[in-house]
Amino acid sequence: PPPATAVDVHSHAYLSSYMDLLRARTSVPRVVQGPAGEDRLVILPGEDVEATTAAGRPIGPEYFDVGEKLRFMDRHGIATTLLSLANPWLDFMEPEEAAVAAKVLNDEMHDVCEASGGRLLGLATLPTQAPAAAAAELRRMRAAGYSRTIKGVILGTSGAGKGMDDPALDEVYAELEEQGMLVFIHPHHGVGTEHFHGAGHALFLALGFPFETTTAAARLIVSGTLDRFPGLKLLLAHSGGTLPWLIGRLDSCVMHDLAIAQRLEHAPSEYLKRMFFDSINYRTENLTALIEMLGPGGEDRILFGTDNPFFPPPGESALADTPWPSTVRIIDTVGELADATRDKIL
Repeated sequence: PPPATAVDVHSHAYLSSYMDLLRARTSVPRVVQGPAGEDRLVILPGEDVEATTAAGRPIGPEYFDVGEKLRFMDRHGIATTLLSLANPWLDFMEPEEAAVAAKVLNDEMHDVCEASGGRLLGLATLPTQAPAAAAAELRRMRAAGYSRTIKGVILGTSGAGKGMDDPALDEVYAELEEQGMLVFIHPHHGVGTEHFHGAGHALFLALGFPFETTTAAARLIVSGTLDRFPGLKLLLAHSGGTLPWLIGRLDSCVMHDLAIAQRLEHAPSEYLKRMFFDSINYRTENLTALIEMLGPGGEDRILFGTDNPFFPPPGESALADTPWPSTVRIIDTVGELADATRDKIL
């Protein structure tokens, strides 16, 4: 396992109030009862109508029990977790409903972290479909002294309904920049999902999720949003999707599109080098290439993450006592790097 100082920046939970909400719903996203009375998660767009995904995914206490989270951390040598609500957050709610729910969830996240003795820190959930309410929620949390537990926010890519580069979000970004909060960009809806039928969840999660992160981050770059808010601290899920591998092509395409090139202060790769990336890509050679692409000090922008509680050991029930192959692979991926690089990431 990683040393006891490891910090997991990509770790989720469905807080109790959110589980209550999902269990009460009759349409996606929702939690349904399986044939054996077990909870099953049906949250992805179109998941309920595709034959190979309609049954959803089984979930247990590891998705919502804080004790299970702490036992997972102990089992894998993780000292501190930066906890975030799992997708789809508040994306499916009307703006007014989302604004109310955000307060409840952020209060609960604060309480959970406060009770953990410092082992859990939190990312807030925002009602981005109501940007003024989202900015107000950031101010409310600061006034309430939540900065000791809440260290940033998790944002889906839909924003206020028109993507993350929508100028309607400027007041949210301004507040995040002023407070110096981390902004964790995480997918949910997928990109290219029309091609993934008949493949269960595999292609949606392996391709659709990182393609979505790639598109959102690229649009933040080419739209000029990051010129207006150069101080935003962006963390990209799943090692930035495919954008680090396509950034040279994006540099070239922007250079040859004068209308885009002339509105940006830098080449796209320069914006990418300002961002942070989790370590979740499962291949040491990919992680090495990402570090090299980021240039000198690139390892300082790679942050350890596990994606817990997703990808639990298949067929296992005593999860707290079992090494998770997905997490072990991520740890090994980082562990295979040079010692000094590994120690910085962990």
